[in-house]
Amino acid sequence: MLEYVSSTVTHIRNELSKIIVGQEEAIEQILIALLAEGHALIEGVPGTAKTLTVKTLARILNASFNRIQFTPDLMPSDITGTNVFNVATSAFNLRRGPIFTDILLADEINRTPPKTQAALLEAMEERQVTIDGESHHLSPIFTVLATENPIEYEGTYPLPEAQLDRFLLKILLDYPSENDEQQIITNWDSGFNSRRLDQVDIVPLREADAISRCRIAVSSAHMEPGVQKYAVDIVRRTRNHPFVHYGASPRASVALFLCAKALAAMRGREFSTPDDVRDISRPVLRHRLALRAEAELDGATPDAVISDILKSAEVPR
Repeated sequence: MLEYVSSTVTHIRNELSKIIVGQEEAIEQILIALLAEGHALIEGVPGTAKTLTVKTLARILNASFNRIQFTPDLMPSDITGTNVFNVATSAFNLRRGPIFTDILLADEINRTPPKTQAALLEAMEERQVTIDGESHHLSPIFTVLATENPIEYEGTYPLPEAQLDRFLLKILLDYPSENDEQQIITNWDSGFNSRRLDQVDIVPLREADAISRCRIAVSSAHMEPGVQKYAVDIVRRTRNHPFVHYGASPRASVALFLCAKALAAMRGREFSTPDDVRDISRPVLRHRLALRAEAELDGATPDAVISDILKSAEVPR
């Protein structure tokens, strides 16, 4: 099964590289979220291919895909759907919203007020939505890949802590390197156009249940007690760090455990190592820490705090 995970991940990466230049680390983290049955928040300035990456991934997975453009006037029912009265049958019929899909791109999620953002909470946690008191199940591989602009950008709303905690990972998309940016221009000069993706020869995964099979393999990966203790120690240290107002919850420990197992499987191993835990700690924890105001004024960042913790945490041998 691990060979299947490796070949599937390699295929996805190769197909993504036909459209996305660079961003290997971010792509790896998106795949980790997918294999660990979680959701990912992708932050980056406009123009760094956040939306393009998610759209291309859905096409490679051969999965159903919907996109919601979050705006200040978006209503919760615009996401989940609503019951509409049918005059012909004198009954209410469910008009399903875009949340009924495999891959949901929540584009610029922090441009809509918290009430509408919260409409995703039940779906992300339970993989179901409740409309007029009736529960409706979502796809088994339902995954939210939400994009957001940095909070200092005009017209953004901070995501509520409860919703942030539902995201398995927060992925940072930075500007491409100089070479990668030049390659982007070269691709466009050769005829590539991101508005005509159907002209790119993307080969989808052959098996419809590929992701489900990979998830089974990931769940069978093992983490030794010593590595488990290392992961828990990292999370617990976030609660006592002098720069942190409040640290990560036990949900973060579970997230770190799941993501480390997914990363191990992607690396071809049946067991997680301290390296797996360390390598995925920042995207798992960075959105779960609230820094003290004075620390932020001094320039502290969640990633810097996590790096400090990783230096002090005892690594098992």
